[in-house]
Amino acid sequence: MNLIAQYPQLKVLQELCRKSKTKIYLVGGFVRDYLLGHTKNDFDFAVERHALKLARSFANKIKGAYVLLDEERGCARVVKKETQRICTFDFADFRDKTLQKDLTLRDFTINTLVVDLLAIKSDGDLDDYVKDYKKGRKDLKTKRLRMVAKRAFRDDPLRMVRAFSLRASLGLSIARATLAQIKKDKDLLRDVSPERVRDELFKILATPRAAAILTEMDKIDLLEKIIPQIRVMNQCLQGGYHHLDVWPHSLETVVQMEGVLAQLKDQEVIEYIQEKLGGDRSRAALMKLAVLLHDIGKPATRKKENGRTSFHGHEHVGKEIVHHIAKMLKLSKHERHILEDMVRWHLRPGYLSNFKQPSEKAIYRYFRDTKEEAVSILLLSLADQRATRGPLTTEKDQEHHEKICLDLIQRYFDKKKEKPFIRLITGNDLIKRLKLKPSPLFGEILTKVEEEQSLGKLKTRDEAVDLAKRIAEQAKKKGGR
Repeated sequence: MNLIAQYPQLKVLQELCRKSKTKIYLVGGFVRDYLLGHTKNDFDFAVERHALKLARSFANKIKGAYVLLDEERGCARVVKKETQRICTFDFADFRDKTLQKDLTLRDFTINTLVVDLLAIKSDGDLDDYVKDYKKGRKDLKTKRLRMVAKRAFRDDPLRMVRAFSLRASLGLSIARATLAQIKKDKDLLRDVSPERVRDELFKILATPRAAAILTEMDKIDLLEKIIPQIRVMNQCLQGGYHHLDVWPHSLETVVQMEGVLAQLKDQEVIEYIQEKLGGDRSRAALMKLAVLLHDIGKPATRKKENGRTSFHGHEHVGKEIVHHIAKMLKLSKHERHILEDMVRWHLRPGYLSNFKQPSEKAIYRYFRDTKEEAVSILLLSLADQRATRGPLTTEKDQEHHEKICLDLIQRYFDKKKEKPFIRLITGNDLIKRLKLKPSPLFGEILTKVEEEQSLGKLKTRDEAVDLAKRIAEQAKKKGGR
């Protein structure tokens, strides 16, 4: 790879460093990913001195955006938007006096591979310039993730979660000594900002290996350091429809969700789950988090009734718990509402599949209540059902459930192609034609009218007004009793 030819901005950076007689090294992810056969547009530079000044000068020269990341540690970012790509250039001062000492303070050996930027020629291949001081190439070749030093996780506890996100995204195995050190240092994670932990967690959730990685993190009690609320699901027994208790069932449902997502063929559904909801976080990743937490309300609602185990209302209790989890992880308001809706309504597809063919009214109300998350919840329900294989569960029931869910997914996208729904009447009609004063009754009337209109039972404005009048009169009679 001819780096300078592919990224001409780096020639500008070379010139700046030569003029200022500053040593600069390309380190970390770009070099690692290049040697793995991946090319990304994110660069990390270790700078001998004055990294902030260099970054600002570089931003001015290439007309990029300068972002101060950490003034105390001398860290800054330059972002350059181009027609086909966005390049980010991160600059940081040496963490110690020399490059060699700086590398000993890094996280993993595969991130210590380094290139002297000033040594690269315009016609040179990047591979010829890579220097390896910590056996990073060997670890890359054997796909092993190894800490640089025992102090790695004390210096930055987030690295413990990053070990698993790198394992998830690159298919690496974590060295035995590194895993043992994570077990020892895991309590230090409490000192890391929620935003940084969230970002690493979602890197894991975004991969097709999330279920296996979450299970590995759970085995060493690291997952509960990220989401302490999951502890309540341990040792919570379930009834005859389940072959697993609540927490192992939750992990198994993530396994099944990854299977469901891998089987998707319809482009509309694929685009739906790939939608970015917050930052770079996808709907599919958030769905896996919802799957992990969908039964978190069960321990608080577990009862024995006539010899049978019940969890009545666990979806509503769960919604309140995930509300706090979403806020703890600093998810966006939009993501939080999605997470809450998925947990709150996750039983509804199962109720619909209790019927040979659910009524049009029941289907309408499902789509009305779940709105944009209708498909997310149906996919969750598919995974949940596949993870439920107790003695009371039959193959026939599961097949019927899958058919109902898949049919409703198709109906959702078919309905999206229809003309926008226009109400026959609005609140203004209730005021002008029925002389009603604004009150909570408006919502009740308009909801009922919209439902009847959607089901084809109302065709005209006058019919809608007549129904509204009847509802208002019934409400008045009830109020007068």
